[in-house]
Amino acid sequence: MIDNYFIADQFSLLAKLMEMHGENSFRSRTYSSAAFAIEKVTHPLAEMPEEKLVTIKGIGDSVAKKVIEILQTGKLSVLEDTISKTPPGVLEMLKIKGLGPKKIATIWKEMGIESVGELLYACNENRLLLFKGFGEKTQKNVQESIEFYMKNQGSHLYAETEPYAVVIDATLKKQFPQRQFALTGQFRRQAEIIDRLEWVTTATNTELLAFLGANNYTTRETLEDIFSVMGPENVLLKFYTATPDNFAAVLFHTSGSEEFVSACQALPGWGKTAGCQSEEAIFTALELPFVAPPMREQATVLKTVKNNPVKLIEPGDIKGIIHSHSQWSDGVHSIEEMAKACIDKGYEYLVISDHSKSAAYANGLTEERIREQHRYIDELNEKLKPFKIFKSIECDILGDGALDYSNNVLSTFDLVIASVHSNIKMTEDKAMMRLLNAIRNPYTTILGHMTGRLLLSRPGYPVDHVTIIDACIEHQVVIELNAHPRRLDIDWRWIDYAIEKGVLISIDPDAHSVEGYDDCRYGVLAAQKGGLTKQQNLSSFTLREFEEYLANRKKVKSI
Repeated sequence: MIDNYFIADQFSLLAKLMEMHGENSFRSRTYSSAAFAIEKVTHPLAEMPEEKLVTIKGIGDSVAKKVIEILQTGKLSVLEDTISKTPPGVLEMLKIKGLGPKKIATIWKEMGIESVGELLYACNENRLLLFKGFGEKTQKNVQESIEFYMKNQGSHLYAETEPYAVVIDATLKKQFPQRQFALTGQFRRQAEIIDRLEWVTTATNTELLAFLGANNYTTRETLEDIFSVMGPENVLLKFYTATPDNFAAVLFHTSGSEEFVSACQALPGWGKTAGCQSEEAIFTALELPFVAPPMREQATVLKTVKNNPVKLIEPGDIKGIIHSHSQWSDGVHSIEEMAKACIDKGYEYLVISDHSKSAAYANGLTEERIREQHRYIDELNEKLKPFKIFKSIECDILGDGALDYSNNVLSTFDLVIASVHSNIKMTEDKAMMRLLNAIRNPYTTILGHMTGRLLLSRPGYPVDHVTIIDACIEHQVVIELNAHPRRLDIDWRWIDYAIEKGVLISIDPDAHSVEGYDDCRYGVLAAQKGGLTKQQNLSSFTLREFEEYLANRKKVKSI
């Protein structure tokens, strides 16, 4: 079934292309408004009758007919016509962060540039400075965005890759029931970015290539015991062939990073691993506890697990939803709907943390609306006992590191999540000043998405992780692992240092709908890579433990 997001994307793209082509601005705004309106509709448009479509604000008769066209044909003819008039390279520019339709129109029609590669070259030669609307700063931003974009071509988020990997894995096992298959490599290590899916298999190259070729996969590489193919989904599939006798050894070698495997090979017990029939036997020969695949990235983990074997956090260890947005700011559902969804999923509590007043784009809460929301939460807590909703706010960290409300207002919340949302293009000095000032505020309970990164879209602002982690332990501030698949911020590579220092991590979904709760799982997968246990994760605290933590923290901070 065609979903609402696909339909909204069609109208959004049409609006941008019309603006690029200099067509009627009223029509382009109509389609842009339609895209925005459709994104906010929670019920599938495919299930609505035409007479109901036209009653949705932002969708009139003309747009409704085009919605029906998309639902019936899977495409929009006016968009197809506009795309056919647009050079492919110009269309690709829409994927470059910071380039809107007007700037692309200038690049295309005035500069005569029709590809992203050409545009990067023009930036290197400072050609953009010759045109109106392109200053030195804009040119530099465009250049950096293109470099970031090009570097990530062929890469995918783990969350985007997982459903595809599961389907392919099941298909192969069904097609070749007498053969062994095991996912390995980046995917088995739960890497946040995946550029290939890999399997160890006892199937032969010949039979696999014949099957995959018949299903529109193109061969990219063929060696004696390794081959790769590319399918229409633009994900590289790589296969390592093995025998039943060496299957465990090949799986071990391909599951770990080069650094991890090399470190294992340097251990005195490596010679005893020959002929091991399982990965458990390999680690036993190395005189190590079993190292879970997600942790097989860095050599230092060998020393860590030898001295202190850990039981990694699991998705079922999350007891409460911390960091969620409701209809009071930019969320999709009411607080009651979000609370009831938590109850249905077996969670013990919900932390509502809508946006603060500076986030006007997200309908941030004024002081008066905060008071109204708190009264409403009190009523819900009476109604939903023993489940509890905690009063929180995702408070903007302002340009000088101050929080968005006075201490008097901050004191009315059960906890405060402090995050940067504005002016995110900063030097490290600026970023550190803002973050450290926010951490020092006695009301800051959790530091939200520390670097502001968006995987495959935007690099985070530069920070000194060591200094931030040290400051968080000094001021009893929890560090969020934002579980949204595009954030996963704090980066897992710094979790071991946080653990060493005694800083609590909080795996939070940053949910803007009840469906967003499911992102907790991706946060857990990332946390496993850093060796996190449930004891070191705030959102794994039971309701009683969570209440005790907040009470003790207030007592220690004297707030």
